Amino acid sequence: MNNIKYIIINKFKIISLLSISMVLSIVLLMIRMKLNQSYYLLFLVWNLFLAIIPFAITTGLMSTKKPNKLLLFFFFGIWLLFLPNAPYLVTDLLHLTRTNQTYLWLDILVIMSFAFNGLILFYLSLSDMEKLLKSHLKPKLLTPLMLSIFGLTAFGIYLGRFLRHNSWEIINNPLTIFTDSFNIIFQPNIEAWIFTTTFASFLAISYWMLKAFSNSKM
Repeated sequence: MNNIKYIIINKFKIISLLSISMVLSIVLLMIRMKLNQSYYLLFLVWNLFLAIIPFAITTGLMSTKKPNKLLLFFFFGIWLLFLPNAPYLVTDLLHLTRTNQTYLWLDILVIMSFAFNGLILFYLSLSDMEKLLKSHLKPKLLTPLMLSIFGLTAFGIYLGRFLRHNSWEIINNPLTIFTDSFNIIFQPNIEAWIFTTTFASFLAISYWMLKAFSNSKM
């Protein structure tokens, strides 16, 4: 009951706007499918669903009255596992190379709409997790942890986009993920390092910019 009360009081506006934005994305996709007579890009709906999971986890934790450290760090691990799925939607822009040129503008709008929702879900979820961690960690530990989250998120996106790994493979196929990660880290893989560094920088800078904007008085 307290969880529902928290969501209604503190998250109603955000969740309402997010819902409207996500419905718009799906409507745009339906228009695209009708005009092109094709179900291509329908996978964006599944990707968006995966992007909602980390936001749902942090919303649930925020609605829990003072979650203890053990509970927080247990869900932190699950949250971190699914977090890359949110900004992963940005990389779906790569599919523009295979779309119908007749309605290229519509494909750009559709994918950008889903990517925008993914980024917003990422930033909102990360902001909530940062608040939760502040109550259990010393300030000098929080900044390195946040930087690590950006790096691990970008690395997770690389594993998903280019090596086609999924979040749940850490449970049913961990050896392959650890092997691929080990090879990337300890063997020369310039593309992986550049992607991880640049994407992590993009996520970090944009997150801190949004935090600065939200804290400034307009």
